[in-house]
Amino acid sequence: MKSMILNAYGDAAKFERANLPLPPVKPGHVLVRVAAASVNTVDTMIRQMGKDLPFSPDLPAVLGMDFAGTITQIGEGVTGFAVGDEVYGCAGGLADLQGALAEYMLADARLIARKPKSLSMREAAAIPLVGITAYEGLERAGIARDKKILIQGGAGGVGHVAVQLARHFGAEVYATGGGDRQIAVIEGFGATAIDFKADRIEDYVARHTGGAGFEIVFDTVGGANLPNSFEAAALNAQVATTVSLLELDLSPVHVKGLSLHVVFMLIPMLHDLQRQNHGNILARLAEIADSGALRPVLDETTFRLEDVGAAYDRLTSGKAIGKVVVEM
Repeated sequence: MKSMILNAYGDAAKFERANLPLPPVKPGHVLVRVAAASVNTVDTMIRQMGKDLPFSPDLPAVLGMDFAGTITQIGEGVTGFAVGDEVYGCAGGLADLQGALAEYMLADARLIARKPKSLSMREAAAIPLVGITAYEGLERAGIARDKKILIQGGAGGVGHVAVQLARHFGAEVYATGGGDRQIAVIEGFGATAIDFKADRIEDYVARHTGGAGFEIVFDTVGGANLPNSFEAAALNAQVATTVSLLELDLSPVHVKGLSLHVVFMLIPMLHDLQRQNHGNILARLAEIADSGALRPVLDETTFRLEDVGAAYDRLTSGKAIGKVVVEM
């Protein structure tokens, strides 16, 4: 099967064409003919950092976590799927799991779901990692109708999905962005946009919450931005983040009685822990998408499998607006 592989990591990393044997179908798995795969920040980190990340695959490596495609073979013990089903998921591209940058991909059936009927393969491939992350973060932070939530980075990959899901769940949604294009994305999904470059935290907290703070803060930027989220949070609020790899003074968390939730959605794939949860979330996301409440923003630039290096560069350039997707 055609594929694009890496034979080196770091500055020497270059995607190369290769013909690989078709993966044999294992019990509990399905073989998928891949139609599209999206590029996530973690994919670009693997390409650049290699074995400095504990979950990077051995070389030669086939990357790509997110995909959409059609089932061509069913493994022993798989129920609920049939040959010909159009599916999507986040099921490879790390550790010993072959990724989606190939004609075919072997996927654990617990990690996939039928793709949304209302979305194209390209659109469906853009959802899994960011969609699962957004859903888990909102769920763990106790999203509910009429809750006031601030989503930091509301035009980003996880953020723009979280905005739509929070709206679907009936919350009162506010989201930060920088610049006219990001503000337009946020407002286009019906949320109240806050320009973090022009608006001080104390000012928008006063304006939108009467100074009390937000009941939920979902920080998809994280890192050095986390203290800003703590400042914007109400007393006893819930704060969820996807980026917490730093040393941080948690005194503001203590003083306000905040609950901090760290979302690392790769755990089920890496540790074979509760993988069915991801399949269940994807099925729920498909229902939400087909109801008209969820649609991914796609970058305007299109890429084929042979252009995957340019697709990775597009994401790391910071110029992409929406998810970068590679079509096979």
